[in-house]
Amino acid sequence: MALYVPGVCGCCGPLRPRYKRLVDNIFPEDPKDGLSKSDMEKLTFYAVSAPEKLDRIGAYLAERLSRDVVRHRYGNVVIAMEALDQLLMACHSQSIKPFVESFLHMVAKLLESREPDLQVLGTNSFVKFANIEEDTPSYHRRYDFFVSQFSAMCHSTHEDPDTRTRIRVAGIKGLQGVVRKTVNDELQAIIWEPQHMDKLIPSMLFNMQDSEDMDRLGHPSSPSAAGQESEENPAALAESCFRELLGRAAYGNMNNAVRPVLVHLDNHHLWDPNEFAVSCFRIIMYSIQAQHSHHVIQQVLNHLDTHQKDTPRARAGIVQVLLETVAIAAKGSVGPTVLEVFNTLLKHLRLSVDFELGADSRRGSAIKRIVQNAIIQTIGFFGGNLPDYQRAEVMMFIMGKVPVFGTPCHTLDTVKIGHQGTKRIQTMLLSSLIMVTSGFKSKSMCTALPSAFLDPLFSLSLMEDSELRQLVLEILHNIIDRHDNRAKLRGIRIIPNVAALKIKREKISKQDISFMKKHGQQLYRHIFLGCKEEDNNHKNFELLFTTLAVLTIELANEEVVIDLIRVAVALQDMSLVNEENLPMWTRCAIMALVAAYFNFLSQMIANSALCQHVSKVLFSDKHKCHVLFLVICRSLPECLDKEDKQLYFLTSELSECLSGPGYNSERLSIPYVPQVTGEALRPSPGRPPVGGVQSMSEPSL
Repeated sequence: MALYVPGVCGCCGPLRPRYKRLVDNIFPEDPKDGLSKSDMEKLTFYAVSAPEKLDRIGAYLAERLSRDVVRHRYGNVVIAMEALDQLLMACHSQSIKPFVESFLHMVAKLLESREPDLQVLGTNSFVKFANIEEDTPSYHRRYDFFVSQFSAMCHSTHEDPDTRTRIRVAGIKGLQGVVRKTVNDELQAIIWEPQHMDKLIPSMLFNMQDSEDMDRLGHPSSPSAAGQESEENPAALAESCFRELLGRAAYGNMNNAVRPVLVHLDNHHLWDPNEFAVSCFRIIMYSIQAQHSHHVIQQVLNHLDTHQKDTPRARAGIVQVLLETVAIAAKGSVGPTVLEVFNTLLKHLRLSVDFELGADSRRGSAIKRIVQNAIIQTIGFFGGNLPDYQRAEVMMFIMGKVPVFGTPCHTLDTVKIGHQGTKRIQTMLLSSLIMVTSGFKSKSMCTALPSAFLDPLFSLSLMEDSELRQLVLEILHNIIDRHDNRAKLRGIRIIPNVAALKIKREKISKQDISFMKKHGQQLYRHIFLGCKEEDNNHKNFELLFTTLAVLTIELANEEVVIDLIRVAVALQDMSLVNEENLPMWTRCAIMALVAAYFNFLSQMIANSALCQHVSKVLFSDKHKCHVLFLVICRSLPECLDKEDKQLYFLTSELSECLSGPGYNSERLSIPYVPQVTGEALRPSPGRPPVGGVQSMSEPSL
């Protein structure tokens, strides 16, 4: 007869290790009853009291969980994971590391399951683990599997929409957990390596693409403010994770973080339309540290370089993204890449002209203009937000790229692109300069307009193209008009009361006086010659009038005032004598400009005698009125009456008005002669004035 001894035969329960008995006791007979709290407390107390047993507890729990997963005992699986979570939260000792390995092994088992509930369960446990701060770093733990598995969950294509959303949300939370667990650990820098970023970043962007509120997507503020709603919204949660990842990116990790974004946008053809691309880079620029902005700009520039053969719309989309990054970076630090940014943009501007000239249709040419306009906007915005010392450098840089006939230009082969291409590039570069110089304030004109900048600019001002000449004058206005008076001077008109305009001005500095002595004759010459161009239109003359007015406000001392009067009288003489055979419209327009300028000048210098003389000339004959009326009404006379001296400004009268102290009125008797440099020279006896200009003196009438 067999002898039965309790605890020895059968399953040998009393001989089982205590940790196994404690683990077994937490599982009720019916899994629906859930984790036994009292037995769990005993297991936790034992684990805390004997931390050396943690690794065995973890290994045994992992063994039971693996068996239950295979047997589809999902209730026991939930209990096992709950027990693991509680043990992790309760135990913070050196011995926890082997236990963590068992824990991660169990989480991996759940993530590998095809059951969505188990995947979500495993993810939730991993997220809890990720929020635990360990006492000492782990030297050998890797998260490669979890990055891959969570990324795959982010791309779930489950047929049930609700289940698909649950899996994607779990995947994003899992990636967020990996990021939080690794980015602050120097030993886990491997997470920033390309093989991991190439999975992390696209997974987030894939879910962000489904956002219905694209405007909110790129908002500077974090989506976490949306509260609980964002916890179950894959797009909002992905954006939050994306921002968090970028915010933790160190100096050396920026390239690896941005490159996958560009690749994703390429692979999914998201440059045209580019709303999502713009939103992504807004998030990037507002999330990263300000000193890293130039890394992002450099990445986009390089990307633009490698996509020269893309469609114009796609390239325009990249340029617009660059504009957004520059706009945000300009508020902080853009780093040392300033000239490199402009160099790349100008290179693509040139390429766009080549493509435009080779376009087969008007539509193709119009599409190329999209790229050009986007580049010009970017150049202007970037340059306009730079400090003045950097902006001056950029102005010189761009001017050095403008092709000017008769001067060496090593950056442009004008033979290949022909006259049309050269003009197109000149127009675009000058348009860029207008945007860069807008708002530019320099205390000294010598600094703002050095010879290296002025000489090519003035060469362009003599081109046989009215549009180019207009652009040159607008650039000059931007630089010279330091008190923003131009808006008050729009149009050629007789201003009854200049004082009512409230013109802002300051006393002329010594540096500006020196500038006018050095470059004044160049300015006068190009104003004078610019008036003679036969293709001038209303805008040209309005800009020329504004140039004279701005020079008077900003740079005119007594000597300059005399010179400007000499220029105005010479223009009047040129129109009356007409040795250039100018069209009647041009002659009348010049006379209108001269009249409007004398009216403005006389009031600006507050010379009552000159004001009376100007009023006498302007309103001497109500029936004939003034040539301003002729220009405005397009009703041109057959000829200009040179004999009616009351209609014109006479040198003798002007000299008498300025005979008081301060003005050297004797210089008015010297006819103005256009000169390139140097001070005005008195013509030698018998030498005719250059340019066929005679003084408007009484005998000549």
